[in-house]
Amino acid sequence: MLQEDFASVILSSQTQWLEPGWKMLLSNKGILPLLWQKYQGHPNLLESHFEQPGQSFGAGWVRKPLFSREGANVKLVTAAGEKISEPGPYADSPFIRQKLQSLPKFGDSYTMIGSWVVGNSAAGIGIREDNSLITKDSSRFLPHIILD
Repeated sequence: MLQEDFASVILSSQTQWLEPGWKMLLSNKGILPLLWQKYQGHPNLLESHFEQPGQSFGAGWVRKPLFSREGANVKLVTAAGEKISEPGPYADSPFIRQKLQSLPKFGDSYTMIGSWVVGNSAAGIGIREDNSLITKDSSRFLPHIILD
């Protein structure tokens, strides 16, 4: 959105946005290496780095574009050396590398839980399942709402 022709007038427009602009910071994968630099070793963070030419990571890593969605252009190499990747439209983006944390597998499905927080309160969770370690827009999704 910030690269569109109308980007220069976003702040001065009278548009009411459903999602606040600051959410772009959280959607940018570049926040992950910055958090790792500031809080290296924190149990809620995975080791993350901005990708540099010639940098070697070995096995057990995930490569993600800074600006991507739902698994597009993600590549990973498991600790056993298995390579998995998804195509997508973000190939020209800068990338980060993040230590691989395998998802739990139940039957043929890898499962991931995401959460929504509104204000300071839990508002919902979503469960995504896929037959691949890369969660995509085609992954099965089951939302849950949290009611008081």
